[in-house]
Amino acid sequence: MSIFKNIFRSKSKKENKEISNENRGKHMPQEKLPIDEGFTINFKANGGKFLYCENLDEVFTNVDLIFKENNWTDKSGYFFDKNLKERFKSLNLKTESLKEATYFFTTCENLIANDGSLLISSRQIAESKLTEFPINFIVFATTSQIVTNIGEGLRQIKNKNAQKIPTNITTIKHFKDLDEKDFLTYGSSSKNLYLLLLEDL
Repeated sequence: MSIFKNIFRSKSKKENKEISNENRGKHMPQEKLPIDEGFTINFKANGGKFLYCENLDEVFTNVDLIFKENNWTDKSGYFFDKNLKERFKSLNLKTESLKEATYFFTTCENLIANDGSLLISSRQIAESKLTEFPINFIVFATTSQIVTNIGEGLRQIKNKNAQKIPTNITTIKHFKDLDEKDFLTYGSSSKNLYLLLLEDL
């Protein structure tokens, strides 16, 4: 066996993958992507703006770039999560009430890989509806929050909050203007959403 390994070792993994994909029949199930890659592809397909950060310094730098891109330097935002507000206090962000805010800065429960959505609950939005929030969202999350599907995300919420399970659990999936003629998106709230994804694995 080691002789065959040495003979074929010169081929890169990429070449081997391409060959195996060519040999797969059209009725064969597709090979599964890693969940982080799957989430990224689906999130971008939904219209989300994805910013990968290796450390907190990169997170702060990207927040600054978001503000410059949108001319929000003098605008006020809304924080529901006091811990998040404390974490970003060094940026001296202006804060305002929900009705007056230009953007909403928040965390999320989980990032759902199979459809690129964000799972949120009353821990992020209290009992408010998504339509009550500004159109502009900045979401801070970590790579360890990526899960395969909503079911897995709901299990994590239940396990982490066994004493008191959050209410108002919902997903944000649409990050661009929705087609009003598409009845499948009726009642959805489209958001201009930036995701600051911090590597923590």
